[in-house]
Parts: sequence; structure tokens; C-alpha cells
Amino acid sequence: MANLDTHFKIDYNNSISNPKAAFKGEKYRITILTERLIRFEYDTNGTFFDHPTELARFRNFPVPEFQVEEDDKNLVIQTKYFVLQYMKEKPFIGPKYAPDQFLKVGLMNSDKIWYFGHAEARNFGGTKVSLDKGIKEPFEKGLYSTDGFASIDDSKNLVFMEDGFLVKPTAKRIDTYLFIYRRDFGLCLKDYFTLTGYPPMIPRYALGIWWNRDLIYSFEDTKKLIKAFNSHEIPISVLLLNEFWHLKDKRDLNKYKTGFTFSKELFPNPFEFTTYMHDRGIRIGINMDPYEGINDHEEKFREITGELGLINTRRIPFNVFDKTFLNIYFNRLIKPLDSLGVDFYWIDYNYDLDNLKALTHYHFMNYYKDNRYRPMVFSRNSLTASHLNGIHYSGKTTVSFDTLNYLPSFNSNASNIGLSWWSHDIGGFKGGIEDSELYIRYIELGTFSPIFRLACERGHYYKREPWAWDIKTYTIAKEYCHMRHRLIPYLYAENYKYHKTGLPLVQPLYYSYPEIYDEPVYKNEYYFGSELLVKPITKKQDEVMHRCVEQIFLPKGTWYDFKTGKKFPGNKRYVAFYKDEDYPVFAKSGSIIPLADLRENINDTNPPDSLEIHVFPGRSNIYKLYEDDGLSRLNEEGYYIITAIDYNYLANNYTLIIRPIEGKAGIIPKNRNYKIRFRNTREAENVVAYINGTEIPVESYTEDTDFIVVAKNISTTSQLTINCKGKDIEIDAVRLINEDINSIIKDAEINTNLKESIAAIMFSNIDINKKRVEIRKLGTKGLKSVFVRMFIKLLEYVSEI
Repeated sequence: MANLDTHFKIDYNNSISNPKAAFKGEKYRITILTERLIRFEYDTNGTFFDHPTELARFRNFPVPEFQVEEDDKNLVIQTKYFVLQYMKEKPFIGPKYAPDQFLKVGLMNSDKIWYFGHAEARNFGGTKVSLDKGIKEPFEKGLYSTDGFASIDDSKNLVFMEDGFLVKPTAKRIDTYLFIYRRDFGLCLKDYFTLTGYPPMIPRYALGIWWNRDLIYSFEDTKKLIKAFNSHEIPISVLLLNEFWHLKDKRDLNKYKTGFTFSKELFPNPFEFTTYMHDRGIRIGINMDPYEGINDHEEKFREITGELGLINTRRIPFNVFDKTFLNIYFNRLIKPLDSLGVDFYWIDYNYDLDNLKALTHYHFMNYYKDNRYRPMVFSRNSLTASHLNGIHYSGKTTVSFDTLNYLPSFNSNASNIGLSWWSHDIGGFKGGIEDSELYIRYIELGTFSPIFRLACERGHYYKREPWAWDIKTYTIAKEYCHMRHRLIPYLYAENYKYHKTGLPLVQPLYYSYPEIYDEPVYKNEYYFGSELLVKPITKKQDEVMHRCVEQIFLPKGTWYDFKTGKKFPGNKRYVAFYKDEDYPVFAKSGSIIPLADLRENINDTNPPDSLEIHVFPGRSNIYKLYEDDGLSRLNEEGYYIITAIDYNYLANNYTLIIRPIEGKAGIIPKNRNYKIRFRNTREAENVVAYINGTEIPVESYTEDTDFIVVAKNISTTSQLTINCKGKDIEIDAVRLINEDINSIIKDAEINTNLKESIAAIMFSNIDINKKRVEIRKLGTKGLKSVFVRMFIKLLEYVSEI
């Protein structure tokens, strides 16, 4: 049998648990991996399993603290999280009338008990393979539960052989991991990532804007596309090619969904094509669905059949569980594509789940053959420890507000199984109606999503290009596309944090406030990295008010609207009104958000020469900005740099210190311009800046409600210190509902003289019932009934605050 190349191997030794943590009988083995994690094995033949699986790759945990009481018949093990009771050699699954008779695990300091067959009904769910079948398919089980425990069955998952080859399990056995963590879900995720492996760093370019349209592109077409993006000043960092990049049957374009050879008609010189894109800051992903195997029209077909000794063969079937096929697949088909400059593969396989799991894993591991690129695969979710496999494709979604409304909670739920990098069709892929308001809300959500990928099917009348819309829609879309590109330094630092700690980029609000899960109006809210909170707009606006009415819950603390700087006291519910160009994104007091300045090459995602750092008042904070080359695996050898941005806040005296604290010089630009934007802050009376203790000149000025300090050409290996002093520095720009109402009155298509009367009523101190009466009376003075109803509704919103 053929052998796999060595780069497919995984760490085999660490899959074996420390025997001091294991309790073993003739048919059972129970291993205490941590104070919160137990492995249960039961096999009637007494065969126990130490091979790594696609779920469990690291079982060699340090032996945790536990107490044991044991005799010939019973085993009791206790940690500070659980007490386990087991009648030795009995089946883990007891009789139906008493399922907890033989084995049960009690949650300490509670009456909650887990046993095999437990319904785990309070599990919030995890994620799905994709959304190809729509949004109504149920979630797979996740780890987050208000019960404080969750189990994962590993008995049917694929198994690794010593050379890294995956096989399907054959023996029937019980192999289950129980996470029992009370309310310490962060520690549960830590155990999970230690068992499975921590998420890899995705390339920096993946955090920019992707383009994915189901058109038959030629090299010349892609040149025109990129020129259009550039001329309209819309950044693009990833170009995804669908199946038409490869050879097709000219008589039937639906034939040969599988292909491995660039079409010479469309791409006469593929290397010239990829080089052209790379020179412009754009990376290339190509569609790859090997389901049909290798057909005789491929360039390498005769070479492959000769190597295999096949005669009169027109097709070699796809078989990911055959080593010979795998060697041919990667060495004869994928390797030549790599050499042409293809950056990553879009695994568009949607058939058998085991095949998807193996195919995705092998594609990911194939990057380890050299240090040229950091591993990244774009594929549907293989479910088991799928955070290890790059970025996930949610499939072909329907264009609708229903789909848009579903995506935020879908992303949040994925965090329940430690998954961050979901990529959805921004704008929707198929069907529906091309509606500017829907498009704008998709763009805004994409800006504050893990991956921003514009996508749609082939129809001529789909509009995903921002410039294909009216000037208002284009202007808003452009603004948010720019914001997404500017967010890359922040997102990349959060990418590093996810890689090192397992802290998901998107976290649902219900982690801190479980009751929110059952309140539909707040369920979609989520934290976006460590510094931002997003309440996505996923419904149509009020047609009369021309605003979207949003009910928002803000957690404890003080929060600021990221765009306007308006201040919101936390632990409260709000009603707010948003125009098309506005979006509910909030930063907590003390938040530090590094943004890139847009460069001459607008597509450039590399560490920037200029940073604009937003600093919100009220609390001291340190943000650690992680940077590397964004593309290779040299970061694993220490080629990265971490810059601390240290904000020391006092009401009338605050200091910002920017200094490198870890890594190597030469990774980021030697010198950098800094624009420090102190939000909601008055002009300081005294501003002093130092480089390594030596005073330097800086520029300072106010802009709206922000105070800005600019320091130019600063060495990135030095310490920059900026100290600001003054009286009553913070602007107490508290958001007032009257400002929203006043704005609505201004924009309403109402007789101007009537607006004065409306304002007098709305802003008066009379009882709300009297206000309703007075508004209705304005109907006799020409106020249309639709506006009467609108202002009465506004009064209801005000009364709810």
C-alpha cells in the first residue's frame, strides 16, 4: 500500500492519556482529563482506544486534582466540579426504568445530574454543516448549556493512523467526553481546545473583502472587474473563482463539475493571472469539487493512468479513503495548481460527511509541505473539531430579510462549539428580490462579521457590486467597505487572540445574560472581539418614519456609539432609530480600537504605515496589537511583533503609551504615523509627547466631539508616550431620545409649519395620554393619518424607555 507524505502526520504520542488519571476494569476505562472533563470508554471485549481521532488529538493532560473512593464494586471520583459514581463493569447505559442506576455524574453544589442517555435539553446548540437546505434545519449540539454540562460522542469519528491516514471506525464501542463546568464556560472551551487543538491563525488577507460571483470569468474579465473595484474605490482582497476556471465540455457546461486543469481559453497563462492579482494585493481561491474523480480530459490523465497501470480507462473514481488516490490527488493534481500561484481551495463538496471531513483535513494539512503559505481551506463545516480547518462556507443562501435575520444568531451559536470563521453570502446568493435596503443591511452586517464575502449566482440582474446601485446605496456601501478594510488590524489581533486562547471572535450576549436567549429582540446581539458590541439590523425600516426601530440591551458599564460617540449608561434597554447609513455598534468605556488608514493600493492588507487608534474615555485599558507577515508560517518561529497600546485614564489627565513588548523587529514598517482619536473628549490644555523619554512635536486638534493627536514618522521599535491634561476633559454627550425624535420630525415629508406644532407637543411636559390627544387634533390641521399614527407610535417607544 502507498504511504502518505510525511507532512500529513500528526502528533501521535500526545493522544495517550496519563495512566495515573485512568481507572480501568475489564470492560470500562474512565479517565479524568481535567477537573471538568471526563472520558468514558466501554467495550465488551475490553479493547480500549489510544489512537487520535479527528476530535481528540491531545489526551495527555496533566493529572488534575481529584479524590477517589473505590472498592470491588463501586467507584466514586470527586473534583470541585463534579462527583462521579459508577458500579464497576456495569453498562454505562442503565435500564430504561432507572437510567442513572449504574453511572451518574452530579454537578457539585447543585441538584443537576448527568447520565448516559440524558436529553441535555438545555443545550443551546452549536452549528450546522451549511445553510444549503435553508435556515430551518436544527443545530447540532454545542458545549454551552445552562445545565453546566455537555457531552460529545467520539465513537463514530474518523481515526488517525500513525502516518496521518484517516480511517472509519469499525468496532462498536462507547467513547464519550463529558464537559461538566457549572458556569465556567470559558474553562470548558479551554479544555475543549486542549483536547482538539487550538484554532489556527487564518491569513491576514482573509479578513478583507471577498468577491464570489457565479460567472464564467476569463483573465480579461477579472482585469476589468478589479479595475472597476479600484475605480470605484472599493477594496478587494480575495477573488474566488467558481467551477468555470477549469476545463468544461463546450456542449454541456453542466458537465464536468470536477476539474483540475485551467481552461486555456479563459486563462491562457494561469501563472500570469495569479501574478497579476498578487501584484494588486488580491489572493486567489478556486472551486474544487473532486466528487466526479479524474476524467480523461485532464492534462495529467494519461500520466496518472500510466503510473497506475490502467488501460482503456476514462475515469478514475474519487476515493479519499485510498492512499494511492490521495497521493495522486495532491502530487499530480493539486501540486501543479499550487505552483501556478493558487492561494487556497474552495472545497465545494456537499455529499457524504465522512468524505468532507477527510478531504478538508487533507487539504489543510497539505500546506505543511513547506512554509510558503499559512494553511487555509474554505469548505462547508465538517462538524467535528472543525475550528481546525480554516474558514467555513455556509452554502447557497436565499436573498431575504429572513436569511439576514438568521445569520447573527447562527454565528453566535457557532461559538458554542468554539467556531469563529463562518463566511456567508453577503447580499444572499439566490432568489429573492434585489432590494437596496436589504443590500445595505447585508453590507453593514458583513462589515462586522468574521468574513465579508460578496456573493451571488449567475443571473444578469443580481447586483452585488456597490456601484451597480443608486448613488445613496453606493455611498453607504462604500463607507462600510472602507470601514471593514480599516478594521483589519483589530480583526487580525483578535484572530491571534482566538488562536492563542480560544476566545471566539463572535460571542453571544447570552453568555453573560442567559435570559437574553429567550428574548427575540435581543437574541441577535453579539460581542465582536474584545472591544465592540453589535446589535445587527435585520428587518425593514418603518416606511413612514424612514428609520429602523431597534430595541437594544446594553450590558453593565458605560457604552458609546462607535460612529457618533454618544454615551449610553449600561445595564439598560433602549429604543433607537437608525437611518440606512447608521448601524448599532458600541464600544465600552476604555475601548481601544486600532484602524488602518486606506493606502494608495486600496487592496493592501499588510500591516499599515499609518494607524488611527480610537480610544474611548472612562476607564484604563491595554490593547495588544499583534502583527506578522500575515501569510507564511514564520510567525511560528517568532517572526511577529506585539505592540501594547496602554491607556491610563484619569478624568483630567490621561496618557497613551505605544510600545513593542514581544517579537522581532522588521516584521512591520520601520516607521509609522499615528493618529490618536480620543473619542468624546475636549481639547486638552496641555499635550506633551515623548519618544523613549525625549520630547517630540505633535499636532493636535478637535474634530466634532473627538480630540485628535497626530504623531508622524515614529519608530515602531520605540516607545511613544502622549500625555494630555485639562479640565473636564470628557464630553458628556449622552444620547437623548429627543434628538432622535427631532431628527425624525426634520426628515418627515410634512408641512414645515406643522412640524413646529408637532415638536411643541412631543417635547412638552404634559401627560403622554394628553400628547396622544393633541397629536390626533393635528389631523384637522392637515397632518396626514399615517403621520398621526407614526407620532403616536413614537410616544409608545418613549414610554418604554
